[in-house]
Amino acid sequence: MDTVAHPDARPDLHRPGVGLVLASTWRVATPERQRAAVDAIREAWESREWPDPGPHSYSVYTGTDGDSLLHYSQWTGEQAYEDFLRTHRDDRNAEIDAAVPGVRRVALHRYAPPYRSAVLDERSAGAVPGAVALVEVDFDGPDAGRQKAWVDAVLTAMADDAGKRSAFGGIGAHFHLSTDGRRVLNLAEWESEQAHVEWQAEYAPLSEAWARVHHHPGLVGSRVRRYTPALSLSAGG
Repeated sequence: MDTVAHPDARPDLHRPGVGLVLASTWRVATPERQRAAVDAIREAWESREWPDPGPHSYSVYTGTDGDSLLHYSQWTGEQAYEDFLRTHRDDRNAEIDAAVPGVRRVALHRYAPPYRSAVLDERSAGAVPGAVALVEVDFDGPDAGRQKAWVDAVLTAMADDAGKRSAFGGIGAHFHLSTDGRRVLNLAEWESEQAHVEWQAEYAPLSEAWARVHHHPGLVGSRVRRYTPALSLSAGG
């Protein structure tokens, strides 16, 4: 099957049949090298048939820091990913590295498909995000129940300020639990990077509900990074 790129550069986060999500980070140092890397990734994939075995989708986001790339891919499960590593990954990476020498592949984490998602209001339904605020949190040990409890607490806090978020350009949030029980990843979708910047400046989460989120038992760290959708690939007809 051919490899095709989606016009809005966004995967279907609730695609049926997905059993594993991989989120990885590359660092390439400059905005020019970000653009070159995305072009090289697209060329490496579109010049080949969609791999079998392979992912359901493979998407790339460019960091607003001018350095990082976020890779988000959807798989049927661990075996599909291991088969891809063995048979299809190396030639693609070699082509990308030849085009953009010095790519640093710094982290890869494994997640289940979204545990819960939230659309902020009816106006947000179907909106195409111009930016993603990637929220990552770490816990002091594996505990699937604690992962879920933290996400539930976030959604409770979000419900209190959903109208304000939507007015600033918030669209929705998609929470993934890591397979090792130690992390949560939230893809928080916004109309633009500036919308999220202005939200953070105007409405720092100071409510009791948000305090419970930030002081959740076992929470040891959190990070927020902003990205722009750049490329989303899947199998064509």
